[in-house]
Order: sequence, then structure tokens, then C-alpha cells
Amino acid sequence: MADVQIEVAYATPEKQRILSLHVPEGTTCRAAVALSKIADEFPDADMASAPLGIFGKKIATPETTVVEDGQRIEIYRPLLIDPKQARLNRAARATAKD
Repeated sequence: MADVQIEVAYATPEKQRILSLHVPEGTTCRAAVALSKIADEFPDADMASAPLGIFGKKIATPETTVVEDGQRIEIYRPLLIDPKQARLNRAARATAKD
């Protein structure tokens, strides 16, 4: 069985890491994250259940989606605040300044 070349990426506000690795053909996205051992560099992150994406598009089923050669698997952090609420907060602050 052939190997495929992929990247696994994760970032915090302080640190970004992109690991390049070869995985066996047929490896799922979730398994690729585990094989990358990126969790060793970010021990506070929950890599086992974090949402995953490929080139900015969220994967609905990372446990069964198979990686393809050249893909970058992205690990997403949970949002600290809902984007709509953040926008409302900014608008309220802008209105208060006027």
C-alpha cells in the first residue's frame, strides 16, 4: 500500500504549527491527526474531539473521511464567543463612542 503526503495544522494565538508527514493510504482525518503527534506540542488542546477541516472547509465526519495526497488537515479551536454576538458587541461600542 502506498503512502500519501499530508500536512496537519493547528494554531493558538501564541503559536502555529504545520507538520508534514506521510500516512498510509486509507488513513482517516482523525487518525492522521493522531499519527502526526501534534497533540504533544499542544497538551491543553483536545485533539481527539476537536472539529477538523481540509483547506478551510469543515469535515462533517473526520472519523470516516479518508485523507488524500497533498491535503492539509486543520484542527479548529472552539470559539470563545459567537461571531454574531461579537459583531453586536462591536456595534454597541461604536454607537457608545458617538
